Amino acid sequence: MEDTPRKLKSDFLRQVSPETHFEVLFDQLPGVSFFVKDRNFRFAAANRAFWKRLGCESESQMIGKNDFDFFPIQLAQKFRQDDEKVVATAKPMLKIVELFFNRQGLPDWYFTNKFPVFGRDGSVIGVMGTVQSYSGRRSALTPHMQLDRAVNYIREHFHETVSMTELAKQTGMSVRQFNRRFREVFGTNPRTFLIKTRIQAACEDLRSTEKPISDIALDYGFCDQSSFTQHFRKHMGVTPLRYRKG
Repeated sequence: MEDTPRKLKSDFLRQVSPETHFEVLFDQLPGVSFFVKDRNFRFAAANRAFWKRLGCESESQMIGKNDFDFFPIQLAQKFRQDDEKVVATAKPMLKIVELFFNRQGLPDWYFTNKFPVFGRDGSVIGVMGTVQSYSGRRSALTPHMQLDRAVNYIREHFHETVSMTELAKQTGMSVRQFNRRFREVFGTNPRTFLIKTRIQAACEDLRSTEKPISDIALDYGFCDQSSFTQHFRKHMGVTPLRYRKG
């Protein structure tokens, strides 16, 4: 009787040597980082791009540590929240847009995909995923390169008043077409993308300065403190004041 695809795959994987590390394949994909975490969210494996991104000189320096050992607490908490959701639901989370601010204070966007890792008994024993920068992903977005002008506009003007009409104008699309294309690529609408960018930038000010929250709200394009607090709580789970107190 001819083997089924599932059986063929299962038989093959059982024969694979423990010394075979599939993650090295990701080193051949420019701009792609790959990681695996165990059930306690400790790093168990990664490709070179990922551990170098963490500032490690080898994979072994990363093994057994977690996100809180490498990232600012607000980022680590967000990563942990997503990991816990993947483990609890046993379902992947795709097209997560994550923001990091460079030394010039400008946002760099990364796309993360997370998948559950199943053990032999069918239970979830960890999380694996890929991380790719927006700039590194551009070649894969050729059909949507018009969006690049809108993304760059958000990157440079997120702290100002930005209308969806202006963003659509940057791409030469109608507002309706722009919204549809943007969601296809980023997995969210442009307004939410803009707000998340502002909130992540505001997080830096809340933790590193003593500026009044009302001033921070205006600095990052919110009409007033009330609007800022509403959006901040929605995306961060706490108020700006509670976040500042940490």
